[in-house]
Amino acid sequence: MGKFTMEECNLMCIYDTGTKDGLLGELTAMQAHLQPDETELLELTHRVMDKLTAMTDEEYREITAELIADFA
Repeated sequence: MGKFTMEECNLMCIYDTGTKDGLLGELTAMQAHLQPDETELLELTHRVMDKLTAMTDEEYREITAELIADFA
């Protein structure tokens, strides 16, 4: 899980839909509800989305498998 910090992993787990595109969509939708003072969460979300966008679907599936194992 070297690509993601613990905070990034937590955010991914909260909004995960089972697919990379679904997660990106949920994170995009969530940003619309942030308040102006929630800059840290906005920055965290941008970091996660940038990393996810750079990944292949296969890499995402591997990461998801690790996340599930870590939280099981």
